Parts: sequence; C-alpha cells; structure tokens
Amino acid sequence: MVKTAARPADARQGYSDESIRANPEMDRGYPVVVFGDHRFCAGNTLVVRPMPGPHMHSQVEFNFVLSGSMTYWFDGRVLTLSAGRLALFWGMIPHQVTECAPDTRFVVLYVPMAVFLELPTISELRAAIFRGAVIEALDIKPYDKDIFLRWRDDLLQNDAQLEQIVKDELTARIRRLDREGWQDLRDVSPRLPQAEHLGHDHDRAVRVEKMAQYIGEHALEDISSEDVAAAAGLHPNYAMSLFKRAVGITIKQSITRQRLDMAQSMLIATDLPVATIAFDCGFGSLSSFYAAFEQRFHKSPAAFRLSYDKITRKSA
Repeated sequence: MVKTAARPADARQGYSDESIRANPEMDRGYPVVVFGDHRFCAGNTLVVRPMPGPHMHSQVEFNFVLSGSMTYWFDGRVLTLSAGRLALFWGMIPHQVTECAPDTRFVVLYVPMAVFLELPTISELRAAIFRGAVIEALDIKPYDKDIFLRWRDDLLQNDAQLEQIVKDELTARIRRLDREGWQDLRDVSPRLPQAEHLGHDHDRAVRVEKMAQYIGEHALEDISSEDVAAAAGLHPNYAMSLFKRAVGITIKQSITRQRLDMAQSMLIATDLPVATIAFDCGFGSLSSFYAAFEQRFHKSPAAFRLSYDKITRKSA
C-alpha cells in the first residue's frame, strides 16, 4: 500500500497500489513513480477504485472495462471509459482514476514496451503511445471480454509457458487493433491503419526498453545520455540514435519529460513548495524548471496545481 500526503483526494478509501516505488529513499509521502519489476503481468483485482494520487509505471497498460464506467485524470485531461471499451497507454505518463460508477470492474494488463518496439507494422500507433496518447480500439469483438478475462487468469498463474501464449495472442490483438482502427481519446481523432514496415529486432527493442527503464528510475538523479547508454551496454552515439528512432524523442528530452512528469505528480499529490519540487526532480535551478514546465504544460507550476484542485473538487 502506498501512502500519500494529506490532500483532498486522499479521502477516498480502498485503493491498494500493486507496484513498488522506484525511489523509496525519498520519503515525501506521495506515489510519484511506482514500478513493479517491468514484467508482463495482470492486475490482481477486477474492482476499480479511485486512486489517491497519480502514479507512473514502465509498462504499457491495457484497460478493458467489464462493467460500469471509470474516469481518468491523464496528463492534464479528464477522460471517461464505459463498459465494453478498451484503452491502452504508456504508464510512464502520470495517470489516476479519479472516480468510477458503483460496481465498476475492469481487466488491467501490464505489457512491457519491448512488445510494441518489436512489432514491425504499427509505427504510428507506437509513436502515439510513447507521445502520451490514450488509445481506444474502434472495433470491439463480442469475444474480447472473455479473452481479456482468460489472459488475466493465465498471467496470474505465473507460468512462463502461459505467459508466452498470452504474449503471442495479445500481440495479434494489437496488430488487429491497428488494422481495424483506433483513436486518441485526448482529441478523439480517429487514426486509420498503417502498414509501414520498420523492421524487427528483439535485441534493439530490449535495449531501448532498458534505457527507458533507467531513465524512469534515475531521472531524479544527475544523469546524462552517456549514463543511459551505459545502462543498456551501448556506445552513447548509437544509443542516442537508436532511442530517438524507437521512441520519437531524444534521451535528453526523455529525461526532462520524466522530471516534469514527476514534478507534475508532486504538485498534485503534495503541498510541497514549488522550489522543493523543482530541486527534488533534478532541476539545477528554479529558472530552468519554470521554463521547462511552462513550455510543456503551458502554465506555471502554481497555476497547474490550482487547476488540478478545481478538477478534483468537481469530481469529489
């Protein structure tokens, strides 16, 4: 169970985070970044409950809503999913379930990003996910509900052979989703299927994932592109080129984004001063933090905190 600082959203009871914090030594009392062990796995519970604050994790998260409806706060937007809908997003984007209808149930799967990096024909879908899209499948099959429940049951067995079977089946479902169409719920603009072939290289995909994990776990520290490359056993120049091709942003941009996402979460989940948050998140000066934050979120840190408080008061 991850405990959080005393803020209005913390009055909600019953939520239990199934992950572990990446930075447990920072006892600030908020769920800024949480990780499991980067595995392909399923959530233990089917019951949806409001979360006390936003969190982040390394995998791509699949949510198939079985009944009821749930509302997310996702990177500054409020999005709602109802029964029978399927959405997926990269967990490194701060997200939080802020409210749900009574008896809302869902299947949640956590899929390593390497699964997406290995797929050869979904470049636009992959790029959208790593840019921060919330992808909704436009075509839901009558049997999807039973399949997602079966995948969850199989993954909870902790059986390597079953895990591989689920991975193969889910990979096919992702390709079918891309073929049949999807939309980004942030702007509800449908994206048509793509057929660009980018190649398939498992080793490169795994190395990109190692770099992304390293950034997620160490962004609070004084790290460089060279440190990220070393974590994946690569020459810095090759690592920077490989990362940019796979994820769509540079290693340096990814480090800054992770720091900003952490700062965003801290502004929401704590009452810490802005200056403390800036330095906790790895920024060397207040001016550099303000400049980067306003460029990313188009408002000051104080204005951002106030806008989130208004959202939570409306949904409480």
